[in-house]
Amino acid sequence: MIVIINNFGQYNHRISRTLTYLGIENSLIANTTSFNEIMDLKPDGIILGGGPSIENIGNCKQIIEDADVPILGICLGHQIIAEVFGGKTKSAELESYAQIEINILKSEGLFDDMGQKIKVWASHKDEVVTLPDNFDILADSSMCSIEAMKHQNKPIYGIQFHPEVQHTPQGGELFENFNRICEEYKKE
Repeated sequence: MIVIINNFGQYNHRISRTLTYLGIENSLIANTTSFNEIMDLKPDGIILGGGPSIENIGNCKQIIEDADVPILGICLGHQIIAEVFGGKTKSAELESYAQIEINILKSEGLFDDMGQKIKVWASHKDEVVTLPDNFDILADSSMCSIEAMKHQNKPIYGIQFHPEVQHTPQGGELFENFNRICEEYKKE
């Protein structure tokens, strides 16, 4: 099961609905749920959903630091991961909400079999501007140099865009790849 941490963004319910459509068991819970309650659910992976503010992240920092499962941060979740590991976020110079094309720089894992360029629904109000130590950039765009990243030694991923909306046509594939990462990690 994938646990989705609701950081009160407008698309968090769509993440759950998309996973359900894909046949991936999931549970959407508030970011105020205790870490122990989350771990009692025995998640195979955790998605940190989007939200309006890096100031209202509930228990996300503890999840990133203490959960021993794959983690995918989406938009605000991506920014929280960067901050926890010493990266920096700031308001984007060009605030934008639009479909854009991103360049896949490293396709293994999250972007398996998705091609070298994909269209995504970008949300650039705040963005990661300094990559944390021990992270690699997986994707960039003309608007943002860190559209996606991954920890070099842990299954922790962050993406700036929203795979859960129809304006990201290959979003389902990305979620299926994350689910596969979770299943493989569980077997280790």
